[in-house]
Amino acid sequence: MEMGTPQPASILIIEDDPAAQAELGALVHALGYLPVCAESGEAGLHSFTTLHPALVLLDMRLPGLDGLGVLREIRRRAPATLVIVVSGHAEVGTVVQAMKLGAADFLLKPLSAEDVTLALSSALERPAPAPAPPARGPGAAVWTGGRFFAALEALLPQVADTNATVLLLGESGVGKGIVARLLHERSSRRERPFIRVNCAALPVELLESELFGYERGAFTGALRRKPGKFELAHGGTLLLDEVADLPLPLQGKLLHALQDGEYARLGGEQEVKVDVRILAAVNRDLEAAVRRGAFRQDLYYRLNVVSLPIPPLRERGEEIPALAEHFRARYAREYARSVPPLSPATLARFAAYPWPGNVRELENVVKRIVLLGSEAFVPAACPLPAPPAAPAAAAPAGPRARGPAGLKEVARSAAREAERELIRRTLEETRWNRAEAARRLRISYKALLYKIRDCGL
Repeated sequence: MEMGTPQPASILIIEDDPAAQAELGALVHALGYLPVCAESGEAGLHSFTTLHPALVLLDMRLPGLDGLGVLREIRRRAPATLVIVVSGHAEVGTVVQAMKLGAADFLLKPLSAEDVTLALSSALERPAPAPAPPARGPGAAVWTGGRFFAALEALLPQVADTNATVLLLGESGVGKGIVARLLHERSSRRERPFIRVNCAALPVELLESELFGYERGAFTGALRRKPGKFELAHGGTLLLDEVADLPLPLQGKLLHALQDGEYARLGGEQEVKVDVRILAAVNRDLEAAVRRGAFRQDLYYRLNVVSLPIPPLRERGEEIPALAEHFRARYAREYARSVPPLSPATLARFAAYPWPGNVRELENVVKRIVLLGSEAFVPAACPLPAPPAAPAAAAPAGPRARGPAGLKEVARSAAREAERELIRRTLEETRWNRAEAARRLRISYKALLYKIRDCGL
C-alpha cells in the first residue's frame, strides 16, 4: 500500500466454517471493506479488541464461547458496534435472543450473496451495488429444450412486464425462485432490486421486522432505524417464498401494503410508500389453507392474479442432462476443479431416480461430485425404486397362513401411521408453521419437508 493511502475500514467475520468464511470475506472485500476472520468466539473477541471494526459478522454456533456469549461481551465493551448474526434454520430462538441483545440484523444459512450484500449495505448505510442484468435469466440456459421451459417462454412475454402478482406453485426445490428471477429480469424493473423472503424460516416476531423494518426504540436492542425488505425492493420485485407460512397477524398488514402501496414500520406511525411488484411461492394447497382458516381469503385472491404451476423434476426428465451439465460446469468454475463430463452410467441413474428433492437435490449431488472428484457415491445417494414384487402364491389355509413377517409388516405400518398422525397434528397446532413444527418434533427443517411429502400431507 502506498504511503498516505487510507486503509479501508475493517469488518470482523467470526465464523468457524472455512467455506462460509471465504464467501463472506469475498463479499466484504467487494463492498470496499477489509475482511478480518476469526474461527472461534475467543479469537474473535481478541481481534475485536485490537481491531475496532466497523461491523461484526457473527456466527451463532461456534466452538468454545458461542455467538450469544460473544455478542454479550461485544455489547459490554462497545455497545454501539454493529453486529449481524448468522444462524441456521434450527436456531431461530437464538436469533430472537440476539436481536433482543441488540444485533443489527440476521442472516440465515445457507447464505445468499444477495442477502449478505443487502444486509451489509443497509447496516452500514451504503447503497448496495446493482448487479448487471444478464441477457437471459439464470434458468434460461438450463431449461432450454424442455417442455416446461417452452411453455414458460410462451407465457413470459404476457406476464413478466406487468405489475400483476404471480403465484408460483410447486414442490420444494422445483425452481420457483429461478422462475421468479426470470419474471423480474424480463420486466422493466430488471435494473432495480430483486429481494427474496422465506416466510417459513422466521418466527413472527422477526418476520414482521424483516418485511417492514422497524424504528429506533421499537424494542429492546433497536438502536437505529432498519429498513425492511419492502423498502429495499422499492422499484423492483419482492418474492414472498413459502407464503402459506405467513402468520395470520401479518397477513392483514401484507394485504394493506399490497392494496395501498404503503405501511408503517414496526414501532412507527408514519406511512412508508413503496412501489414493489409482488411474486409469491407456495409448495402446498393454499386453497385448503383458506378453507381451514389458516390463510385469509382476500389475501389469497390478491396474490393469485396469475397462477403458474411448476411440475416436479420427475415429470421433466428431458431437462435432467442439461441441468446436471449446467451445475457441473458452474461448480467446476467456482471451486477451480477439473471435472470431466458426467458418465453415461451416472446420467442413466439420474434419469431413473425420482428426485424427491427436485432440482435442489440434483444440484447438491452434482456439487458433491465436483468437490469429491468422484461419482462412486451416486448409486447410494440416488437409490432406484424397488421393482414391483411378483404376485405371491396363494397362502395355504389354516392358522399358519400369517407368520412373523406379517407381524413385522403390521408393526412397521402402525409406526408409519403413528408418525404421520403426529406430524399432521403438530402442523395443525402450529398452523403449518413448519419451522416451529420441526422444532417441536425435534427434527431438522429439511427432514420435516421430506416427511410431509412422504406422508402425503
